[in-house]
Amino acid sequence: MKLSQFSFHLPKELIAEHPAKNRDESRLMIVDRKTGKIEHKLFKDILGYFNDGDCMIVNDTKVFPARLYGNKEKTGAKIEVFLLRELNRESRLWDVLVDPARKIRIGNKLYFGEDDSLVAEVIDNTTSRGRTLRFLFDGSYEEFKATIEALGETPLPKYIKRAPIPEDEERYQTIFANHEGAVAAPTAALHFSKELHKRLELKGVNFAPITLHVGLGSFRPVEVEDLTKHKMDSEQVIITEQACNVVNTAKLNKKKICAVGTTVMRAIESSVSTSNTLKPYDQWTNKFIFPPYDFSIANCMITNFHMPESTLLMMVSAFTDYDLLMEAYKQAVKEKYRFLSYGDAMLIL
Repeated sequence: MKLSQFSFHLPKELIAEHPAKNRDESRLMIVDRKTGKIEHKLFKDILGYFNDGDCMIVNDTKVFPARLYGNKEKTGAKIEVFLLRELNRESRLWDVLVDPARKIRIGNKLYFGEDDSLVAEVIDNTTSRGRTLRFLFDGSYEEFKATIEALGETPLPKYIKRAPIPEDEERYQTIFANHEGAVAAPTAALHFSKELHKRLELKGVNFAPITLHVGLGSFRPVEVEDLTKHKMDSEQVIITEQACNVVNTAKLNKKKICAVGTTVMRAIESSVSTSNTLKPYDQWTNKFIFPPYDFSIANCMITNFHMPESTLLMMVSAFTDYDLLMEAYKQAVKEKYRFLSYGDAMLIL
């Protein structure tokens, strides 16, 4: 399939700037792959679609406050630094994006905090926008992380034009968040409230947490018409034996196995055994899923509404059926569903 086949008109006003008042009261579109039927519900109605022994796989990554604002030495120019990933804990080395990139050279020092409590030195130019920074910090690692936490902002996606507000600290984090390492939230799970989670558990639904630390690679634009030539950035995945046991038991018993989000789908499809079961995994994946593709583990999925021409839309299309998904998106635009991270959800059965 070609990039242009995933284009559609997304009115700007449908991009959600704020989360729904209550997590589980966002809208939910139900798409049935067997019948082609499309229904419109609320997210908490998901309770009616799952039963005893079914399994939901969730991403328990935790978003850290990855956006810092600092000043360049001598000129005082304001620089935005987006922390992508820690390269070396002892040396305080980080892979980052800087903006504006053209002003930053190797050897430049950047100062953060009103009292310049944090200083970083640029030691490498990895790409046109990317840099490697070494933070010059004398205290312990715990003190260093506490300083980052205090100075950093919730890394809301750039398409959200407003400034972060205190509410974002909680709402741009899922209730499953446990292992810090993501620079973007696994947004399909943002719709779960603690109450809904508990009610699903009481119904006998089993939850299998896995970890994929979401980077910015999923959101990088596809710039080639031939999808086979697009390369995904690698992201770290950890799938425990315990999670595998929960998933494989549900598979053995022919129950529903629901991938909560595209990050979960990419993670589990990166670790499939020869007998089509889930196996433990602790490494990086750059798997790119687009049609046609045979899925091995999940038989249903929850996902948000994605950008035109995005790798996320391509993956969901591979799972749903291209024509059915495009019809669903047509209805989503017509019915004014809210799109992207803080938007509404879709359950694909």
